[in-house]
Amino acid sequence: MKVAILDDYFDTLRTLRCFTKLAPFDVIVFNDHTDDEEVLAKRLKDAEVLVLIRERTKIRASLLSRLPRLRLISQRSVYPHIDIEACTRLGVIVSSSQHEGTPSYAAAELTWALVLAAARRLPQQVAALKAGGWQSGMGLTLRGKTLGIFGYGRIGSVVAGYGRAFGMTVLVWAREASRSRAHAAGYVVSSSKDAFFEQCDVVSLHLRLVEATRGIVTSEDLARMKTTAILVNTSRAGLIEAGALVRALEAGRPRMAAAVADTCVLPRAGFRISFFFAVTIFLLFRH
Repeated sequence: MKVAILDDYFDTLRTLRCFTKLAPFDVIVFNDHTDDEEVLAKRLKDAEVLVLIRERTKIRASLLSRLPRLRLISQRSVYPHIDIEACTRLGVIVSSSQHEGTPSYAAAELTWALVLAAARRLPQQVAALKAGGWQSGMGLTLRGKTLGIFGYGRIGSVVAGYGRAFGMTVLVWAREASRSRAHAAGYVVSSSKDAFFEQCDVVSLHLRLVEATRGIVTSEDLARMKTTAILVNTSRAGLIEAGALVRALEAGRPRMAAAVADTCVLPRAGFRISFFFAVTIFLLFRH
């Protein structure tokens, strides 16, 4: 059986114990990324099983129709990037573990690293030291501040626990069922979305990007944030209204932002990124 694995950027899958289960099969791992359908069709023409990592590559009907031997697509989590109707029509099984209830510690730890980096102004401090200077300013103490968790699920619930451990008041805003679970766990639930953005010193986004959540954080929401506030987004850039974060940072609400980027929330021109490093904190990590 021929198995193809896409988008393993750092060749990490071979280091996992479970990779040995593929030993009996003919496995090829692609460490680069391409959206070019011609390239994908050529790479995958003999594949019987396709393993995907997150939503990095779109598997649409036009590509599927060119993969006559494909019988199984395996991945984890949601699958908006896969044409399920086309898979059904062509007899391709899609197997995706939703891992409901399983905490995502890696994402939560990255979130907290960004919170600390922003609060303690680590990029500015490192830049100052590299330039031959010393302390470039005072950091922000988290204890006693309010941490806002927007979306209380597998990741948000873990980050809420980190905030509690750091002595922060945790305030939650989410859909009704999630707010109920947060309340049951002993966290304060905000009275409204408006109040949530007004009261929090740190806002951390933990929502899936679907049509209902695209642009759910608006310019008006950001304008309600404190001039000292930090926004952290380790979910998806599309949760924030297009262009809103750039305008908000320029206006000074919030003061700082830290994000992973699936598509860059800033213009690609280099001066923009340099500008924000100069006047605020904006950390970008590839999602």
